[in-house]
Amino acid sequence: MIVDGGISTDNLAGVPAHAKRLEALGYHGAVTAETSHDPFFPLLLAAEHTEKIQLVTSIAVAFARTPMNLANIGHDLNSFSKGRFVLGLGSQIRPHVTKRFSMPWSKPAARMREFISAMRAIWDCWHNGSQLSFKGDFYDHSLMTPMFTPLDSEYGAPRVMLAAVGPLMTEVAGEVADGVIIHSFTTKKYLQEVTLPAVEKGLEKAGRSRSDFQISYPGFIVTGKNEEEFNATKKAVCKQIAFYGSTPAYAPVLGSHGWGDLQPELNKLSKMGNWDEMGSLITDEILNEFAIVGELDQVVDKFKNRYSGLVDRTMGSLPARNDEHAKELLRNLSA
Repeated sequence: MIVDGGISTDNLAGVPAHAKRLEALGYHGAVTAETSHDPFFPLLLAAEHTEKIQLVTSIAVAFARTPMNLANIGHDLNSFSKGRFVLGLGSQIRPHVTKRFSMPWSKPAARMREFISAMRAIWDCWHNGSQLSFKGDFYDHSLMTPMFTPLDSEYGAPRVMLAAVGPLMTEVAGEVADGVIIHSFTTKKYLQEVTLPAVEKGLEKAGRSRSDFQISYPGFIVTGKNEEEFNATKKAVCKQIAFYGSTPAYAPVLGSHGWGDLQPELNKLSKMGNWDEMGSLITDEILNEFAIVGELDQVVDKFKNRYSGLVDRTMGSLPARNDEHAKELLRNLSA
């Protein structure tokens, strides 16, 4: 299994040392997320100060940008890193796209299919010399002159992974992306009954096989070096599960377990700002469906027992006693 470690976007000055450490520990990838800072700047620094580790956005918000914007960024980071960049995209939800980014929103799955297809058309123009002539329902790209065509095409286009929860977006991932980033708010049951069939449907439409595709799943882990740390982690994970559970778009995951009534209750509490109370509604039964719960030396084997054969990649820095312990856990998870 491929294992990625997270890089904080909060402190650019600390990125080089952090990226070097992840590479030295044996992580396969260094991952950023688009939260309070840009997800690409840290990976540019990480590319400069590492040699082998892959550089992954998980995720960058696609609909906050245009296909041409991300085609440029993806090309430049992949070229500079000598082929190590993986462009992980997500749609975000409508209020963020329209109210935070002031960008259009409509038919997110169809728009995302077209967005990724448009990027690929742009890259095909740059790297293979084809004429740029992409016309869709949401994006049109038909102008490209030599002045605006990158010349550093040795490493080609980056791989594209797409974050998805619902079956429509997951099917799009199978159809046009190189992999899917499954939301941490996913259980094994939902993965097997909803996610994987949707991936297969998309792959079949594109005439591809599962071997051409990568499934990445971060998951939640509850553990700790002592009881106090374990309990603190458990409380934090319960609050995070509750936060995601309050989102209407994620209701089907709860519904697949018969917990559909919980979503509107969490949503109501979220609007009141009662975050602690929300976390208290996540029972041990719910927690154990969403998270791997155990002692430090148990979590890797528990993760492998639950997800081996279902997912190819995971992300999130493994909790460990020290660097040597981290290396041991990484070797075990990667085996």
